[in-house]
Amino acid sequence: MGWLRRLFGDHLPDGFPGALAPGENALASAAVSGGGALVVTELGLWVPDGESARRVGWHLVGKATWGDGVFTLSEAVVAEEFGAAVLLAERPPVKFVLEQPGRVPLMVRQRVDGSIRERHHQELEGGGAWFVQRKVPGEDGIVLQVRADPGVDPAVVAAIAREAGEKLAGPGTGQA
Repeated sequence: MGWLRRLFGDHLPDGFPGALAPGENALASAAVSGGGALVVTELGLWVPDGESARRVGWHLVGKATWGDGVFTLSEAVVAEEFGAAVLLAERPPVKFVLEQPGRVPLMVRQRVDGSIRERHHQELEGGGAWFVQRKVPGEDGIVLQVRADPGVDPAVVAAIAREAGEKLAGPGTGQA
């Protein structure tokens, strides 16, 4: 691997506090004003988290935008699991000022888009819900993510996600 680093460069910033998984490689990085760095890997986007760093898997990046020197990340978290279907909730967006973004915004866009296999918006009372099939980095298979629009009854969307998880599990699997 030493020759790869000599050829393409090592994109892991000096002093990076995260611990990459075996075989996980830093593909691009950008220093964040105020400290830390955004680091793109095959498995996700590493973001500063206090004195440390944490990885946000590509399948949990709800939205990422770049403009006027600011990279904005909207991260989703799994609120409930129903077998192969999960109900997502959104964390508040986090903004990172990048003076030299390099390839980070482009690579984030490519990785997030690459994780999406299919998406559908279903209208419901009070708004709607997104149903997105995504590849989880580093794992086999696809997960169905369900996310309610603001104003939609979360219990209704949770029931739909539960039903979808049961259908995906198929008969005789014992999952409910």
